Amino acid sequence: MQPLIVPPAAQRDEKSIQMLSAWVAEKGLHCSLKIGMWQENGRSEAPAWGILLADTIRHIANALQESYGQAAPDTVASILEALQNELDAPTSATKGDFSPGHS
Repeated sequence: MQPLIVPPAAQRDEKSIQMLSAWVAEKGLHCSLKIGMWQENGRSEAPAWGILLADTIRHIANALQESYGQAAPDTVASILEALQNELDAPTSATKGDFSPGHS
């Protein structure tokens, strides 16, 4: 397993919460999700996840720009196109169990 580093801000903030982890393993995507945190705090879960994913896409675009010189707006457009294509016609099934995380 090749874990990623925990960002310094998350290490400094004792109230930080890990929301999403994703691994490619056994020829598929495997995720751990912190579902329910927003709902428990009076917010709608789905739109909050949309914001988290949008912020994640911007982080990916910025990282690709810094690492490989790819224009961030072009990367965002390419990711959104691939995202919509995958939602419309999945290349693999989404399967697995959901186990609520610990608070």
